[in-house]
Amino acid sequence: MFDHLRDDIRSIIERDPAARNGWEVLTCYPGLQAIVMHRWAHWCWTHGLKWLGRFISYLARIITGIEIHPGATIGRRVFIDHGFGVVIGETAEVGDDCTIYQGVTLGGTSLHAGSKRHPTLGRGVIIGAGAKVLGGFTVGEYAKVGSNAVVLKPVPPGATAVGNPAHLVQKDHAPSPASHLFSAYGVTANGDDPLSKALHSLIAHAVAQEQQIERLSAAMKAAGLACPDLKACDKLDTAELNKLVE
Repeated sequence: MFDHLRDDIRSIIERDPAARNGWEVLTCYPGLQAIVMHRWAHWCWTHGLKWLGRFISYLARIITGIEIHPGATIGRRVFIDHGFGVVIGETAEVGDDCTIYQGVTLGGTSLHAGSKRHPTLGRGVIIGAGAKVLGGFTVGEYAKVGSNAVVLKPVPPGATAVGNPAHLVQKDHAPSPASHLFSAYGVTANGDDPLSKALHSLIAHAVAQEQQIERLSAAMKAAGLACPDLKACDKLDTAELNKLVE
């Protein structure tokens, strides 16, 4: 237990620049306290003391504002940052070195008791504030889920998912700790968003078509071809459109 506790404290200090020392983390970080109490509750749950496990998790929720079902499986060095409003369901599995921010729900969409209803997070996953991961699927190793995303299907290893419903904005086929530096809140640049890229491409294409039509009209008039005057329309403001997309 103490080995796990030392690992947890060390990992929190590495990932949170506001953490000054181990004593501060132990006494003032509700995420760590919730994990410690969950270990007690999980031991009770797996040893036939179901009510006691639920009661310990209930006390942990009162003290920390974090609700972890005693049946959930939590790995080592899991950091629940800030943590208020985090809910982790009964069949959820959280891998080693994961980071979960406030307001996250690892929930289920099935009402069938005994089935795998809640998600599995691989090693090193980051779940941004307010994100909802709902269902019995897997979020692959070192994947990131952006703040307030609603994830309803599996996320490949190394990918970044954002939006509601969530879509992938980045995918790495060979994720590893070395290639994935810690990213607070799972933040990713807009430039990685395929929807943003697609909209920028459509704007550029519309501008190119507009210019081509102007050149064709001028060529027809120069050749003496009848070209009825069309009602003038406003030109595309590409700068403003690109700004809105970003």
